[in-house]
Amino acid sequence: MIASLKTYESVALSAVAVWFKAASISKFPKNGGACVKYKNKQIAIFNFVREDTWYACQNLCPHKMEMVISRGIIGSEGTEAKVACPLHKNNFSLKTGEHLNGDLEAIATYPVKIEDGFVYVGFLE
Repeated sequence: MIASLKTYESVALSAVAVWFKAASISKFPKNGGACVKYKNKQIAIFNFVREDTWYACQNLCPHKMEMVISRGIIGSEGTEAKVACPLHKNNFSLKTGEHLNGDLEAIATYPVKIEDGFVYVGFLE
């Protein structure tokens, strides 16, 4: 199980070496998420319309080790955009990956940019 978590590592905007063209913005639900695959990673991408912001994170729940984060409910806690895992409602920051209601490992987060109607996710390689 731990090996699966080690597949994911947060990427800072300044460290992006590859911008992966994930899909057209029309493929993502408003105020919801969808999953894309990049190499051996499943990445959850969220179109947070209420904030006019896009987020990307690992799709793997660190609690149950299931690929479900993209099906979670997004919202805010104060100024923190978050996603609730659909299995047990563990809340993770979409900005930092921090577990907001417990002591689970943080999830990996990735930079997102929108260009010419497409969603791109930033990776190290």
